[in-house]
Amino acid sequence: MTEVPRQDADHGGGWPRGSFLGRLSEAALDDLLALGRPRTFEAKDVLIRQGDTDRYSLLLLSGFTKVTATVENGQESLLAIRLSGDIVGEMAAVGDMPRSATVTACGRVSSRAVSHEALRAFLLRCPDAAVELTRIVSERLRWANSRRLEFRGYSVKERLARILVDLVSAHGRPGRDGMDLEFTLTQPELAALTGAAEPTVHKALKELRDARLISTGYRTTTIRSLDRLRAEARLLPWDTS
Repeated sequence: MTEVPRQDADHGGGWPRGSFLGRLSEAALDDLLALGRPRTFEAKDVLIRQGDTDRYSLLLLSGFTKVTATVENGQESLLAIRLSGDIVGEMAAVGDMPRSATVTACGRVSSRAVSHEALRAFLLRCPDAAVELTRIVSERLRWANSRRLEFRGYSVKERLARILVDLVSAHGRPGRDGMDLEFTLTQPELAALTGAAEPTVHKALKELRDARLISTGYRTTTIRSLDRLRAEARLLPWDTS
């Protein structure tokens, strides 16, 4: 059975099946959304800043964001992408720690801000949602660990294929020629996620396009064959995002 993402009246669109909001029951979703206050951000606005001690979480209703962190030498590193249906800021909200990263809007973002007290109370009265949030945090940690290991064991093309499989598995939608991503990453952003030089990522993208595994256009990325892309990524049948 195909899971249909639920919709929210604030933005009229569905949430991907792999996102936090997309996993919640209708009752839990209504409860959680009622707790938040609407907040809208424009392109390049900072939603959450690394090192800050505020503790609210943001439910992303539409748009997408970049998660970055500044390391000791002052360089900024792209850690992840968060899209509609995702929750950001949950670590500071439930762990009582300073923000570990900065979240920046990539275009217009509609969200709801939920205080840490309200989020904790919601998770206590809705254990199924607490389990799903735990799963989300666990998957993000596993994803980060996988990226570190892949720097040594896989080629740039294989690492790029793995990232595309992860993204389309969580945030892909059926399209005319395959699975469409809801967003497009620039080559510098893909280079940051794969830990490779931009010219090398450019070459790897061309090879994936030439093999008809993916196609790209203006603000579009389509995975033409997910099975073949998984094979290119050297993912085993039981490997999931």
